[in-house]
Amino acid sequence: MNNNTNKESFLKGALILGVAGIIVKIMGAFFRIPLGNLIGSEGMGYYQVVYPVYTLFLTLATAGFPTALAKLVSEQRAIGDYGGANKTFRISYTVLFITGLISFSIFFFGAEFISTVILKNSGAYAAMVAISPALLFVPLMSSYRGYFQGRREMSKIAVSQVIEQFFRVVLGLLLGYILMTNYGPQMGAAGGVLGAAIGGFASAAFLVYIYLRNTKTRKAEIASSKHMKIDSTATILKRLLYVAIPITIGACVMPLVNMVDSVIVVRRLVAAGFDIETANSMLGQLSGMAISTVNLPVVIDQAIGMSLVPAISEAYALKQMKRVRKEAKTGLKTILLVVLPCTFGLAALAGPIMQLLYPNEPATLGTMLFVVSPCAIFLGLVYAQNGILQGMGKPMVPVIALAIGMVFKVIISYVLTGIPSINIIGSGIGTLSAYAVASIIEFIYIKKHLQLKLSPKEFVIKPLITVVTMYVVVKLFYGATVGFLGNSLATLVSIAVGGVAYVLVLLGIGGIRKDELLNMPKGDKIYSILKKLKLMK
Repeated sequence: MNNNTNKESFLKGALILGVAGIIVKIMGAFFRIPLGNLIGSEGMGYYQVVYPVYTLFLTLATAGFPTALAKLVSEQRAIGDYGGANKTFRISYTVLFITGLISFSIFFFGAEFISTVILKNSGAYAAMVAISPALLFVPLMSSYRGYFQGRREMSKIAVSQVIEQFFRVVLGLLLGYILMTNYGPQMGAAGGVLGAAIGGFASAAFLVYIYLRNTKTRKAEIASSKHMKIDSTATILKRLLYVAIPITIGACVMPLVNMVDSVIVVRRLVAAGFDIETANSMLGQLSGMAISTVNLPVVIDQAIGMSLVPAISEAYALKQMKRVRKEAKTGLKTILLVVLPCTFGLAALAGPIMQLLYPNEPATLGTMLFVVSPCAIFLGLVYAQNGILQGMGKPMVPVIALAIGMVFKVIISYVLTGIPSINIIGSGIGTLSAYAVASIIEFIYIKKHLQLKLSPKEFVIKPLITVVTMYVVVKLFYGATVGFLGNSLATLVSIAVGGVAYVLVLLGIGGIRKDELLNMPKGDKIYSILKKLKLMK
């Protein structure tokens, strides 16, 4: 298989997952925004207290195994060991079922202890009980996704993501509305999170159906396997754990710190002079509204990271280091092309966007979004660089990088949040510092060990010229039109104008080359159109 074919496969997979991710995020936005308006800041506060704990338990139950499974399946298939790939999946499935069952049991039966003793927020009890069934279904769903990721069958993962989010949004909003109306914010938050469990079940059911439907094809592959001797269960489990344990540890760091943050931030805000209800609402505004908005564009980078794992793993298994470097550079540049305009766009319209999305919340939401908007860059880099490092067989590097970043977060959040004039903004600065430190450490490691040579002109100067120009255009356009268009319409039109400005400047200064465009899915058609419009030579 040649380099070009693989690159097209990598970018196509990233595109499929990216499009699905955008759909999922849009649906998620249509979930969080009305949910926030339905159950208010207090309800969102309970929602945000529960989610980090749930995410931590889910991470313990699943985190490393889907990625480890994708890596091993990709490597085994690259050398023709189809029987080994299938056995690896079955072992992963069994492990994830057991860990999911244990996590559900602890979460469900220990909900009262966790909410009242550890979190000291008894109002979150109902939401914790409501979301616990998700810990049964999501691990099973993750095992199938890891298997299909290793096979580079990203469309199946994409459809399952959309199904999961559809049920989560529709039933989460419906149940949130019904329970909020009848029982108040605590039960409203419980109704909102219950959708996650239902969505996990629906997605898992779809993946099981697809897997069983392809049984005949899978058996034919195994029969044609070049490796007659399949590794033992112990050997496969050892290889899975070698990759999975560091990823699990690393993935636990952020949810754990968020859980600690939920306790620290509220207490520090109270110490700074705010009452408990106000402190809880401020945490809900930052975590549930501002940071959630920043996370919208990151979905494409998650898709790139997922596609990079099997692409890099396969190239490594075949000892094709030139291809490894090409895949890594393509991934990094694609990320910058996405996250830089998103970050500068969010910063340029921070206040107007928050006013558009949450008209009943205070204007300070805009300041929160402005402060945390650079998280989109660093978090995007972390996702993609994790994919590169995991594909390289270096899963401990992200663990160390993120752990160091989290130390920065805890210290900065603790110190700054306790200062009355800074208050909740301190937590946002802490989060930004964590991602920045982690992404820089990972980048230095990758650049050194892959001997990547990245042109400053191509990766820094041209991208910055493009996004700074876009930033200025957006600010000027919004300022000139808000008076007669109103905030909502002026914001939406300014976003569209900013997108056009970004593309025109990017093409005008040669921010993307002809060969890069042609390597993208449907790149030949896009190039043909741009050439007719005289936007590319």
